[in-house]
Amino acid sequence: MTQGRVEDFLRPGVRVHLMGIGGVSMEPLAEVLLLRGVQVSGSDMRDGPALQSLRERGAPIYIGHAAGNVAGAQAVVRTAAVHDDNPEIVAARSQGIPVFERAQAWGAIMRDYPNALCVAGTHGKTTTTSMCTHIALAAQADPTVMIGGTLPLLGKGYRVGGGGTIIAEACEYCDSFLSFCPTVAVVLNIEEDHLDYFKDLADIQKSFRAFAALVPQEGGVVVANGEDANTVAALAGLERRIVTFGLETGDVTARGLTWEKGLPAFQVVYRGEPYCSVALRVPGVHNVKNALAACAAAIALGWSGEAAARGLGEFGGAGRRFERLGTCNGAQVYDDYAHHPGEIRALLEAVRGLGYQRVVCAFQPHTYTRTKALFGDFAEALKLADLAVLTDIYAARETDDLGVSSAQLAQAVPGGLYCPTLADLAETLRREARPGDLILLVGAGDINTVGKALTEG
Repeated sequence: MTQGRVEDFLRPGVRVHLMGIGGVSMEPLAEVLLLRGVQVSGSDMRDGPALQSLRERGAPIYIGHAAGNVAGAQAVVRTAAVHDDNPEIVAARSQGIPVFERAQAWGAIMRDYPNALCVAGTHGKTTTTSMCTHIALAAQADPTVMIGGTLPLLGKGYRVGGGGTIIAEACEYCDSFLSFCPTVAVVLNIEEDHLDYFKDLADIQKSFRAFAALVPQEGGVVVANGEDANTVAALAGLERRIVTFGLETGDVTARGLTWEKGLPAFQVVYRGEPYCSVALRVPGVHNVKNALAACAAAIALGWSGEAAARGLGEFGGAGRRFERLGTCNGAQVYDDYAHHPGEIRALLEAVRGLGYQRVVCAFQPHTYTRTKALFGDFAEALKLADLAVLTDIYAARETDDLGVSSAQLAQAVPGGLYCPTLADLAETLRREARPGDLILLVGAGDINTVGKALTEG
């Protein structure tokens, strides 16, 4: 059966059913489609304020998945979390209703924007996309935005604008970013990850190269980390305009980098000429690199250095990215989404200069495949903390059949502690916390919920 093109269904009067409509990128998709005059319906496993807002705009929304929810729909859009055996998918296919992936819908929408800035990379996507959003707003570009996390400036993870620019976080998992239509494609870095889908590093590099090749040969720009060997190898010989960034080498670099109370200040230089001067409110060399990438994208889009400096100077971090939650027994408690060894290493190195007496890293590994494949790297990264506390692996989409555990990881880290449940973790951290400590709740699962127990207990 030929299901047609997704763009044929994103038109006024067409009924489109969104599965997982309350999700971080599905909610803004619903908003954009409603503004286009599309008749939107949706389903989700949990209710909430976002769904109520969509109901008030005329979208019928069902809690739970059932075959009857797709009745009358002309197309269905799903998230990656929705599998083929879902009753709504089964019903749609039995009735000849085409089923599309979320990324396909976003890709179709991007075609209507003269400027589509898509930010990809193993690490730093959410932060860099957020930085780009700050710059775009300072440049009065009135962008539409889709971020994989909450940006305090927006109060949510998306924005529906009226300008000619769309800014989107682009995830490589399941090659979803290959459905996007970037005019500016950012590649921050490439490392081994998502090895439940990709075969190896070479397979990941092939995917990122295909992503970069999506930009048009005429007028398109690839922004790439010129100091990341995996990125350079992946893009070698690509016949596109490439603007590189790096701390010391590349088209966009940092000059005169200094640190004040752990926070960086530097001049951004583009091909030898000053572009802007930046004082960041977020720590770490990795955030200097993220800012350079954002500036390179801003240059590609013709935004001024003044807008870049103002936007970056006002950026205080994205939700769950070194986000302060409060205090516990005099210790400062922060939450961070880091779930890859490289991200954990960058986080722990970044907080070294902030003046804490002791750094306590509480880590919840995310998925069994990632933990097993990168076990040694996780152990080495966690050794950078003064105390590492491990809680059980967050399974996400997986089942425990690989013979790997957080208890094993705790044993691989000198002095590491193991707490099987989040309740055990909260109790241990409360017992350990003391003035002068920085407690980091680290992971992409639900470890952040421990923050409330610590800071309100």
